[in-house]
Amino acid sequence: MVEHRMIDVNGIRLHIAEEGEGPLVVLLHGFPESWHSWHHQFGPLSAAGFRVVAPDQRGYGRSDHPDDVTEYSILHLVGDVVGLIRALGEEKAYVVGHDWGAPVAWHTALLRPDVVQGVAGLSVPPPFRGTEPPLAAMERMFDGRFYWNYFNQPGVADAEFAKDPRTTLRKFFFMASGDAPGAGEGKQPLIEHGRGWLETMPDPEILPEWFTDTDLDVLADSFSKGFTGALNWYRNLDRNWELTAAWQGAVVNVPALYVYGDRDLVPAFPGTPELIAALPDLMPNLWRDPVRLEGCGHWTQQERPAEVNAALLNFLTDLRG
Repeated sequence: MVEHRMIDVNGIRLHIAEEGEGPLVVLLHGFPESWHSWHHQFGPLSAAGFRVVAPDQRGYGRSDHPDDVTEYSILHLVGDVVGLIRALGEEKAYVVGHDWGAPVAWHTALLRPDVVQGVAGLSVPPPFRGTEPPLAAMERMFDGRFYWNYFNQPGVADAEFAKDPRTTLRKFFFMASGDAPGAGEGKQPLIEHGRGWLETMPDPEILPEWFTDTDLDVLADSFSKGFTGALNWYRNLDRNWELTAAWQGAVVNVPALYVYGDRDLVPAFPGTPELIAALPDLMPNLWRDPVRLEGCGHWTQQERPAEVNAALLNFLTDLRG
């Protein structure tokens, strides 16, 4: 049974959900999500003999929402993971992340390989640092219309999304799913100047089978404090690029697994298809080839829980020996 509590980590308080006993597995959600995005994984992983812990990461849900935007840098986020592992009484853990949680997992393995026994990323591949700040690159490539640039306009997306969180989340989850019209066509998420993003998203009359009204209710409730904390992660993209200069060209050396959906918009971002194809050569300890989920959109562990659970269990039990 999943239990909930608050825990002091890295100078803030995090809400965590946990179940099971055994080697620690930390599950890191993405945007716009919460610990609940892993609700299909708790039972199978804990039944296999793992201690499963999923936090609401900083700026999300019942966890603290620091006011200072600079407190959402990748170094803070990695610090939260390392602090969480220590606060749970462990020295090492397996770290799994989806969407924004994937870069946090990858960077935890990159910066602190001494505390990571294995790392898995869903949707977002490993962090090979580019040659220029990411916001500047997208500004140049898409004339400032890429959604990262839209999110970096202070207060704009915050107000749009908070107006009706339930509608915001319903549209987001359908738009980026494998069920949406045009999913998998490689269309970039662009917002025209002077417009909001939600007005261009389809609003489904019926939710996909994998995303229930209960799921939507739980998720909407977790954004009762608004979206600013979550959006502040994007407002650190260029700062993260500056902070990680010392790791230019570095690779993740701990055992690694990458899973993605073939209808996900993220693996179609500029340069990402080529990166995924090259991962077996770039990653010295990549555990088998990347796992490609047919017909799956962005929300991998929710859209394809059985396949994701099988991949994670094979990976984790193999490492555990």
